[in-house]
Amino acid sequence: MNAIDQHNQLIQKEFTKQARAYASNPNIKDTDWAMTLVNAVQPVGKERVLEVATGPGYVALAFATRSKEVIGLDLTDAPLAIARQNQAERGITNVSFQAGDANQLPFEDNEFDVVVCRLAVHHFADPRRVLSEMVRVCKPGGKLAVEDLIASEHSQKAYFYNYWERLRDPSHVTALSLSQLLALYTGLGLEAEYVHTQDKRQVVEQWMKNSQTPLDVAEEIRTLLERDKVERLSGIPVYTTEEGELCFDHRMIVVIGRK
Repeated sequence: MNAIDQHNQLIQKEFTKQARAYASNPNIKDTDWAMTLVNAVQPVGKERVLEVATGPGYVALAFATRSKEVIGLDLTDAPLAIARQNQAERGITNVSFQAGDANQLPFEDNEFDVVVCRLAVHHFADPRRVLSEMVRVCKPGGKLAVEDLIASEHSQKAYFYNYWERLRDPSHVTALSLSQLLALYTGLGLEAEYVHTQDKRQVVEQWMKNSQTPLDVAEEIRTLLERDKVERLSGIPVYTTEEGELCFDHRMIVVIGRK
């Protein structure tokens, strides 16, 4: 078994375990947030859209309100079941969900007008390979949109940040820096047309509860974050609220490129 197959097994293990908690996370299920990505892509209603690593399907369902057809693809059955349940509850008929590997997309070249991926690039063992597949199935002139966590441009800070992310969720590989993500776009021949950043607050205890982090690992993460709060080791804002909750701000980036 190669490294990508091994990591895929780890992803399936983690997201089978996390599926319900992840899908119920207020940030993840926020329809306004999902529509922000749709509005940035600006579909006009004629597009065929693919969402890679769809999870519980919130982004795919948002795109379905503004597109002709949407396919949501994910490696893991548990979140796909939730996505289909969400679809049924909303009565949306122009979206379908299927299992598949982002490293080898089960589609022909130039099938989709838009290919989108939210909050998954940091889970990919080989991000360039996945983005290359996304480019392959995108039509010439089509759009490729990625929304993901970003790390510091400073390698030592990025390493520290990714270290405590991996402790919390072993399927986390590496959150790229903005320059690294843009370099992937450039290297794959995409023309970056839109770049937007924002912060999303994470309450540390809920963040660890969502991933069912073991107690001993959770204590190690708290210690690292308390140190980070004082020494600013990760480049990520870590702070305690007036209510006494330890929090940090995920730095988020949206990059949309044209093939």
